Amino acid sequence: MAWQARLRLDVRREGARSVARFEHEGPLRILQTLYPEGDTICHNVLVHPPSGLVAGDELDVQVNVGAGAHGLLTTPGASRFYRSEGPAATQRTRIELAEGARFEWLPLEAICYSGANARNGLHLQLTAGAECLGWDVAALGLPAAGQPFASGSLLQQLSLNDRWLDRGLIEAANRRLMDGPLGLAGHRCLATLFFAAGSALTRDRREQALSIAREIIEAHPLAAQSGATCPCDEMVVVRVLAPLVEPAMGLLQAIRAAWRPLLWRLAPTRPRLWSM
Repeated sequence: MAWQARLRLDVRREGARSVARFEHEGPLRILQTLYPEGDTICHNVLVHPPSGLVAGDELDVQVNVGAGAHGLLTTPGASRFYRSEGPAATQRTRIELAEGARFEWLPLEAICYSGANARNGLHLQLTAGAECLGWDVAALGLPAAGQPFASGSLLQQLSLNDRWLDRGLIEAANRRLMDGPLGLAGHRCLATLFFAAGSALTRDRREQALSIAREIIEAHPLAAQSGATCPCDEMVVVRVLAPLVEPAMGLLQAIRAAWRPLLWRLAPTRPRLWSM
């Protein structure tokens, strides 16, 4: 029997405090709301108790952040697309931000096991004045454990309003894509970090975000497989290829730690879960 799970997270400003409330159907929960940075920013932990998806499973996450509120969401573990036959296993996330809202989308990676039929989508709908900092990390198989991504597929889609769409189908059988120099070149982790806005970023902010990201990339072991760019006036994007998740995630965390004080005048606070 397929799992059908939905969760709606609402973050609203109540006085000086950002307050989170949620509704759910099926096995999706907000485990806890924390305030390690004070009342203005609420950190939330999203959990999926079954921990994995197989054929026909669907997870739908809807995040709504009200005017002037600031929320952050992370997860305690990776999401997993297991080997299965039949319909695709689907994970969909939609994040909507009102004017002046901020949100940080920082889940751990999605692992696609060999034989998975996976669909993973993230859509940002940002009003003018809203900003979102987040990432998406996909791991193909578990190469360090001797479990390569030998069969199956992942359809990945990221989008912002009607300004940016990144969509790609990765099939294990496509050897040119998986191992060719113009494809993944043998790497099995794909990571994207973004800073997105509902209206055009000023040229100074875009250039500063690009400059500091490129400085960090240049000093990192993954420099040859990483890059930072502006696909449109509303976004700055960092893309990374890596053999494993850990170095890619470390690079994204380092750039986030630099972007937060630069773009938002906030300390590079790490979610508590990352220290456990």
